[in-house]
Amino acid sequence: MSDYKLYYWPVPFRGQFVRAVLAFSGQDWTEAGADEISELMGRPVADMPVPFMGPPVLVDGAADVAIAQMPAIILYLGETLDLLPATPAARALTMKVVHDANDVIDELTLDGGRQMWTKDRWAEFEPRLRKWMSFWEEAGRRHGLTETSGFLLGGEAPGVADVVTATLWTTMADRFPALDAILRDAAPNTAALSRRVAALPPLAALAAQARADYGEAWCGGQIEASLRKVLGP
Repeated sequence: MSDYKLYYWPVPFRGQFVRAVLAFSGQDWTEAGADEISELMGRPVADMPVPFMGPPVLVDGAADVAIAQMPAIILYLGETLDLLPATPAARALTMKVVHDANDVIDELTLDGGRQMWTKDRWAEFEPRLRKWMSFWEEAGRRHGLTETSGFLLGGEAPGVADVVTATLWTTMADRFPALDAILRDAAPNTAALSRRVAALPPLAALAAQARADYGEAWCGGQIEASLRKVLGP
């Protein structure tokens, strides 16, 4: 039986980053069902395994540790599974990528659906999305990334920053062709890196499982419906 249990809704979105790092590192995990997640969220804070407002939550049974918030979970897995780079600067840059990815999906869902997308809102936002994409492109340029070789922060093998990058952009691109087109135009090296890393066997298997489990869903709900309305199918 797996030592890890992930509490996240049956969609890719924020939980997919945790799944990807676990899969990349060869770990097994179990997933809580929606009813179990709702029950956990409804408990008094004193009865929660870790204080949290919403998933993802990861429980490491072997270590008797529970972590909430996606970037904190990725940091925990990176530290405990020896996935982070050696130098403080590279570790900090890796976590910057994770936090940037978290910010991008927040902005793409208008802070969790506080508003819905309209054509005008999207037209105003698209330059900002391209700027976000340029952060990845520039980080890669500074570390020798090209369309055919290299990794986001350098090194000879993919790391957490590359796994998070691939998960961010390919999960969206596979569900929204318009976003794929924007990425290829605004950040071609990032798009190529994302596809190369996503093709690694454990990540390709995870993506196939996500397609089987969740279909076309990305974040779900009305906010996804409004995004599809402005971007097309």
